[in-house]
Amino acid sequence: MVSSYQGWNLTDAEREKYRQTSKASSQAKAKAMRGEGLTPVHEINHPNLNPEDLMPQLPKHGLRSLSLFSGGGGLDLGFERAGFDHIASYEVLEDAGKTLKQNRSNWTVFSGKSGDVRQVDWTIYRNQVDVVHGGPPCQPFSIAGRQQGKGDERDMFPEFVRAILEIRPSAFVAENVSALSSKKFNDYVFNEIQKPLLKQYNVLQITLYAPDFGIPQSRKRVFFVGFKDRNSFNKFVKPEPVYTWEHLVIKRHQTTSAYSPEQLNLFELDHPQSKPCLGVREALGLPDIGVDALAPTLRSGLTGTRHTTSILNSSSAQKLWRTLEIWPNGVAANRENARLFVTQNKHFRLSVADCAILQGFPESWQFSGAVYMALGQIGNAVPPPLGYQVACAIHQALKL
Repeated sequence: MVSSYQGWNLTDAEREKYRQTSKASSQAKAKAMRGEGLTPVHEINHPNLNPEDLMPQLPKHGLRSLSLFSGGGGLDLGFERAGFDHIASYEVLEDAGKTLKQNRSNWTVFSGKSGDVRQVDWTIYRNQVDVVHGGPPCQPFSIAGRQQGKGDERDMFPEFVRAILEIRPSAFVAENVSALSSKKFNDYVFNEIQKPLLKQYNVLQITLYAPDFGIPQSRKRVFFVGFKDRNSFNKFVKPEPVYTWEHLVIKRHQTTSAYSPEQLNLFELDHPQSKPCLGVREALGLPDIGVDALAPTLRSGLTGTRHTTSILNSSSAQKLWRTLEIWPNGVAANRENARLFVTQNKHFRLSVADCAILQGFPESWQFSGAVYMALGQIGNAVPPPLGYQVACAIHQALKL
């Protein structure tokens, strides 16, 4: 089985430090859950952002999609809302498979051993699928995953390519971290992705930025889109931004903004069709403190030195979370627990549901497993509204 988690070698001192930190946090949490902790200072929040508004449900059009490396279902949900018929999902993590089944009981989901893509004869889907989509594990290319590329046993792009060549769908989509589009991986992209497919497919590489589509998180992802038919390839149009986000460093239209009122006015004149993307505080329905911004990229709970309930990914992100008066560590299972487990600095503690909103999942989409596993599914997922935009563009290209 392929794991999306790989531990690091730690010294005894480092292990003891983590152990003591974890123990202290667990004790404080248990005390809070018994009602013996600090007096709650935040009301339970009610988000202003409904990600379903970012991806209006489209009528079924008859095109069929197959999902590989499905994870928490970001691409699956995006393609469903774009009108595609779901054929099946393949995901090696049992909890992620449970997430898919509990949200869509009518879906065919293969998880655990049966979801291991290395064991599948994909020819059974030939002539049964129009589009294959998936997000092969990003750890071989991400900084947190140590960027070992082809040398990482978690590299599953060759398996994705094998599936495409065996199924021969009309189109495919593969998603990954933006680092894969850097010079460091130029040879990898050509040899492992483009070269094996170019005889049968016309392949395009695009990069999308989440806030351009209303997702209040600074997240950039690369997509490889391929078409068997040259005419369809020529008809494909990269999704264009529909939201603005540049002026969200400080709260919009405020005199203390990093942009002057004149700059804001000029910006709005240059982007007359764009709608304002919400900042993280506004999206989550938190009180106005005069400062708002895009959330830093959410870290997966399955990436790094250990499984974690933190979504913090860098020291600069820590500074921004602090400015926003939001605590990025020790994410709570639900909003009630987040309210009870008061942080030492009294900043707002995030819940799994809050992180899901910031990743573009609607409230109705529930995640299975412990908190770290839920955060792993969220942080590794394609934001559903991004998947939706790509799915809509593919549908338009494939239309007769």
